[in-house]
Amino acid sequence: MASSQDLKEVLKESLENKGSLGEIKARIRAEVFRALDDQSEAKPHISNENVLIFELIREFLEYNHCKYSVSVLVSETGLPKVPLDRDFLRNELNVVEDAPSKSVPLLYSLVSNYKDDNADRALKAKGFFNHAGTRAPSTSNMKDDTDHEDPAPVIVKGSHL
Repeated sequence: MASSQDLKEVLKESLENKGSLGEIKARIRAEVFRALDDQSEAKPHISNENVLIFELIREFLEYNHCKYSVSVLVSETGLPKVPLDRDFLRNELNVVEDAPSKSVPLLYSLVSNYKDDNADRALKAKGFFNHAGTRAPSTSNMKDDTDHEDPAPVIVKGSHL
């Protein structure tokens, strides 16, 4: 007959193999946090920039099915239960998307655009672009770019994701 310790190990292994153990642990953490969270305590005022950042994080977490993390984030930060509209976020962040990038969180698009911008700036610094922002003749196989000193809209393309 199996000992209770053996049964615990088999149960733990089974839950890990199914991927349920992590979800159960996250749910327990969220419930403990919710029980300890004093709802009568006023949440500190958060700046508009922090609201935008928290909303980007919330969208990212929801997309990645981290619902318990979202509930803790909302509870800790005092965000409203209903997320801000994505179009509002896009407008506030001055982001223009293409069709493929609309299917993923804005945070993915922003990070992708940031990485591409930095890569292009590094190429410029190494002399791969001339002063007009066009490619030097030896870099014809690289992607086209424009001058990035302009704070105009961030244009993100799904093909980079």
